[in-house]
Amino acid sequence: MRLVIDEIRGKSVNDALAYLAFSKKHAAKQIEKTLRSAVANAEHAAREGNAPLDVDALVITRAVVNEGPKLKRFTPAAMGRATPIQKRTSHVEIIVTEKKIQPKPKPVQAAPKAAAAKTAAKKTAAAKPKTGRKR
Repeated sequence: MRLVIDEIRGKSVNDALAYLAFSKKHAAKQIEKTLRSAVANAEHAAREGNAPLDVDALVITRAVVNEGPKLKRFTPAAMGRATPIQKRTSHVEIIVTEKKIQPKPKPVQAAPKAAAAKTAAKKTAAAKPKTGRKR
C-alpha cells in the first residue's frame, strides 16, 4: 500500500483519483475508497460551517499507511504439523486541504542603465595593462 500512497502524495484529488482508477495494484481500490471518504468529509465539514469549498482545488497534504493488527491463523503442514500465517492489515490516513490559488507576480525587468554600467566596467578592466614582475 505504501507504494501506491507514495505516488499520490502531494497531488490534486482529481489527479490522484485518475491515477488510482487505472492502477494495477490491488491496494489502489482501498486507497481510492479512503480518498473519496476524505473528500466527502471535507465537503460535509464545509457545509456544517457554512464555508465555501472548491472540490477541484483540494490537494492531498498528508497520506500515511501504518501497520494495523495482524490476524493470526494456522494452516496444516506435513507430518501433522501446523504452520502459522499472519494476515496483515493496515491503517490508511489521508488528509486533504484546499489549495489557495495565488496570482503570479509580474516579472521585474532590469534597468537598462545598470546593464550598461556593468558592461562599461568590464571594458575598462580589460583595457588596463597588467603589471607585475616576470620570473
